[in-house]
Amino acid sequence: MDSPDRSKRRNQRIRRRTRTPESAIEAADPALRAETPTEKLDRLAQTTASSLYGNLSPIAISLAFADWAWHLAASPGRQLELAELAFKIGQENLRAADAHGELQAHEDRRFHAAEWSQWPFSQWRASFRGAEAFWREAAKVPGVSEHHTALVDFFARQYLDMMSPANRLFTNPVVLKNAIDSGGQALAQGWQNWAADFTGVPTPEDEANASRFVVGGNVAVTPGKVVFRNHLIELIRYTPQTDKVHPEPVLMIPSWIMKFYILDLSPHNSMVRYLIEQGHTVYMLSWRNPDESDRELSMDDYVEMGVLDAIEAVGGDTGGAPIHVMGYCLGGTFLAMAVAALSRQQGVAGYEHMPPIKTLTLLAALVDFTEPGELGLFIDEGQINLLDNVTKGQGFLSGKQMAGSFQFLHSRDLIWTRRMREYLMGERDQSNDLMAWNADTTRMPARMHHEYLVALYLKNALAHGRYHVGGQPVSLNDVRMPTFLVGTQRDHVSPWRSVYRLHHLSDAEITFVLTSGGHNAGIVSEPGHANRRYQIATRPERGSWVDADEWARNAERHEGSWWLAWQAWLAAHSSPPVKAKAIPASRVLGDAPGEYVMQRYPGE
Repeated sequence: MDSPDRSKRRNQRIRRRTRTPESAIEAADPALRAETPTEKLDRLAQTTASSLYGNLSPIAISLAFADWAWHLAASPGRQLELAELAFKIGQENLRAADAHGELQAHEDRRFHAAEWSQWPFSQWRASFRGAEAFWREAAKVPGVSEHHTALVDFFARQYLDMMSPANRLFTNPVVLKNAIDSGGQALAQGWQNWAADFTGVPTPEDEANASRFVVGGNVAVTPGKVVFRNHLIELIRYTPQTDKVHPEPVLMIPSWIMKFYILDLSPHNSMVRYLIEQGHTVYMLSWRNPDESDRELSMDDYVEMGVLDAIEAVGGDTGGAPIHVMGYCLGGTFLAMAVAALSRQQGVAGYEHMPPIKTLTLLAALVDFTEPGELGLFIDEGQINLLDNVTKGQGFLSGKQMAGSFQFLHSRDLIWTRRMREYLMGERDQSNDLMAWNADTTRMPARMHHEYLVALYLKNALAHGRYHVGGQPVSLNDVRMPTFLVGTQRDHVSPWRSVYRLHHLSDAEITFVLTSGGHNAGIVSEPGHANRRYQIATRPERGSWVDADEWARNAERHEGSWWLAWQAWLAAHSSPPVKAKAIPASRVLGDAPGEYVMQRYPGE
């Protein structure tokens, strides 16, 4: 439960907003201040139009193409270069056709099958690859802003992926062969899959697939108890699995965009269970899934009521023992803010009795948003204005809306290839625990969503020392404890080179790991998982700067799971094990996985 001090702090924040509705923060936040009738008209017009563009700003997209088109029109030399390139690619396509399928191997998995080497499919494949090569160059026109160039390149790729010959029945030889070999049954099954998706009425197979993974049934099943709860979080303490444990517990801060149990999936790939079995006491923060009444929850609330309250609660639960803290994705970003605030000389007002932070671990977490990956393509003033209009009406950004944006970023695999496989091949994806977690979405409150986009993506305030916690700016250079930093090779959300930038912002000792896989699968990398590998190297405190690519060339390479290296690092920074203690009954508020993880809303 909330302590009197915590409740007082939260009530003070709420009273400040209620008492001064036109405060500096709210006046700067068009998503939350009262709107005039004309502003409401604009909001309704823009949100109605945005639905046709997948909640992307048509104005921002149009400006990008106008910038590109005008500069290209004023560059006859560049036009000649592109015409020459088009002619050259056309000649190469003719040679490919004459070679009767003797084509160079492509990395694109859509065209790996041997059937693509037969004419006319080989010609269509070559033409498609030529169009990709042309637009990679055509998007680059001198004078166009870097942001607009990236947008033009992205949307050209999106259009080509939509028009790929792999997406159609009569231009995909693998689909044609499957239709013939199945006597048309594959197409019939594909039609049923399409009808189920279009009408929203699941097939019996879909229903069985959706019920394969149940939170608290066969995922998120590590035994534990909820030992703290406030309006925003629950804190889970897991039951010891060994006779002795290290005295320093591990507190995990997941991202608030999704549910916490990606770190406690099935028993065989649960990071929580793995650490407990190695003799660590583990606490997990579980974020509440907000509703419309939470529209005014801010980033301050998420840092204070979320991260700082959790750290304070762990300290109270363990008697003030030093703790290891770990944050994943944006949970890691907020954790870095909190740790930097606690590390400064004056600390954070109202949090004077915090346990010492022994080590910091950040998994696929950005603290410098200079190059935030493809997600950053859609974070500009126009797009934020559109999203503000969307969230103002409903009080939050829904998980379904967020999921649509991520699907658009990866439309090749998540939309077009999936539709080809399910509608033309008749194959329905079989859910696994990671896919089930990914579909279990959460919401983002309107105020916090606006503040996080502006403060981090637009202003990069944390990296520049301009982000405030407790009313005072924080600097990552105040973070001095040993730090374990993980990036993943195929991460489009937190590109590993951007994750690596913490080396530039902190003089702490940093052990950096670059692991195979993507943003989620690279983190869920349990021992025994096939085809896993990683690189690791430690920069000492106040060590020299090493460029990310140079680091990658020289860092030691290992086969297997990076979890083993992290656990060994945690153990090396922990005291010798002592006798494990049971969770006191007086602190128990309920069983793991708790109540907040179960909050879901119809249609999401």
